[in-house]
Amino acid sequence: MSKAHMASNGEGEPGSPARTYEEALNCLSSLITRRTRADGANKGDHFDLMFEYLKILELEDSMSRLKVIHVAGTKGKGSTCAFTESILRNCGFHTGLFTSPHLIDVRERFRLDGMDISEEKFTAYFWWCWDILQEKINDDVPMPTYFRFLALLAFKIFVAENVDVAIVEVGLGGKFDATNVIRTPIVCGICSLGYDHMEILGNTLGEIAGEKAGIFKQGVPAYTVSQPEEAMSSLKAKASQLGISLQVASPLDRGLLDGQQLGLDGEHQYINAGLAISMSRSWLERTGHSEGIFTQNTKSLPEQFIRGLTLSRLQGRAQIVPDPYFSTQSSTLGPGGLVFYLDGAHSPESMVVCASWFSNVAKETARYIYHPEQPKNSSSARLVPILIFNCMSVRDPQMLLAPLMSTCSYNGVYFHKALFVPNQSTFNKVGSFTSTQSNPQQVDLSWQMTIQRVWKNTINGNKGLIDDKVTGVNEVCKQGEQRNTRNFENSAIFPSLASAIQWLREYAQQKRTIRLQVLVTGSLNLVGDVLRLIKK
Repeated sequence: MSKAHMASNGEGEPGSPARTYEEALNCLSSLITRRTRADGANKGDHFDLMFEYLKILELEDSMSRLKVIHVAGTKGKGSTCAFTESILRNCGFHTGLFTSPHLIDVRERFRLDGMDISEEKFTAYFWWCWDILQEKINDDVPMPTYFRFLALLAFKIFVAENVDVAIVEVGLGGKFDATNVIRTPIVCGICSLGYDHMEILGNTLGEIAGEKAGIFKQGVPAYTVSQPEEAMSSLKAKASQLGISLQVASPLDRGLLDGQQLGLDGEHQYINAGLAISMSRSWLERTGHSEGIFTQNTKSLPEQFIRGLTLSRLQGRAQIVPDPYFSTQSSTLGPGGLVFYLDGAHSPESMVVCASWFSNVAKETARYIYHPEQPKNSSSARLVPILIFNCMSVRDPQMLLAPLMSTCSYNGVYFHKALFVPNQSTFNKVGSFTSTQSNPQQVDLSWQMTIQRVWKNTINGNKGLIDDKVTGVNEVCKQGEQRNTRNFENSAIFPSLASAIQWLREYAQQKRTIRLQVLVTGSLNLVGDVLRLIKK
């Protein structure tokens, strides 16, 4: 296998002053612009500029030699890519993985052999790309926008690091996505499709699927999973137009894991794992590396595949994180505590999946998180589900909250309180793990008030969606009025995520026989903000 190496020209010009990682993030922030719909009227938001950038960076020829797996979809792209990368890495290959968005640090988007790229390498490759582009841009070829620059940076990193395989996740859509300058991938995949980014991709599943199918290439095998009929028809039509076969990957049979569990939690992950297996197998066969991995028994999975699937990790997707404050002081705080259940679901379909996962794991595992040695028949803390929620203003909160609440109630889980908070991270600044947070007094909470009204109306329409029988929760929440919160029955708005977490910790300390099970969902940015705050 090839060895990772640092590009000799990645350090900038000899004698140039050293520039820091934080300076790179400031420059990257300057490229953030408002998203616009990429369509025929504006030539895919001037998509052809991506090819100009590749010429400027002299990446055209070297990119054609990358052995890429290209993945699009609405739900499960990141998980499918993580499974695929882990499988091929455990087969012995030098892997590169490009995903989005990042949760805490932008370096999460670029992984080499399963690890985030180092600050040193990121900084060197960043300035290499930045300086060349700054020197060559003009009125006709301006600096690339934020995600386009990140995609170009990923291609530079993977070429310079001489990866054996590059797994590339589409950012948004497919046809006009910055990653679609990949002209000769080894294999393509489309994950589960649903309604998301309709202001950009279209209002029907057929239109959305058509945009996603834009990554299909003539002569390149394409895989997908079971889809709604309208979406599948659109995918098949595009495949037929290109003369390629579209194969439907079956969900992974859990019996093939030899009694082990997938590295990513949730029933839906067996769908993503099935697609990852099909694409990995296709990549190995088409690159001539399948010998010695597959046996004559086609019904079994290679050991390397099982290892890759069970060791795969991805932050912010069906992730359980005990609050470090309580896990370090559990001996003095009793059986109670605080556990965060993190899932970046942000579409109606993914909300159903998220709610099903939370309902199952909250009931099965939270009881023993801090005291795994505790006998199952002994007394334990009373479990109190709490929701922390926010979503982007382009989304309809009713379309997200209704399926979340109804699915949880169907599974016997009822939220005692919903906390609505603004995201801590800003949309015009790329920060690092140590970035300071904005002043809560400067935050506009009008969107959170809108979400709270939707929550209240949803509850009023179906009283069975909420549980207000836990004494003390609402009484303690009333104390929030002193912290500039806005309270309705069973919900509250906090001016910052930090103040919401502070309230949760204080309440958990006061009620030591209650364990708070806090589901954080609606936005990957919100999930990243929680991780950043509780890990500090």
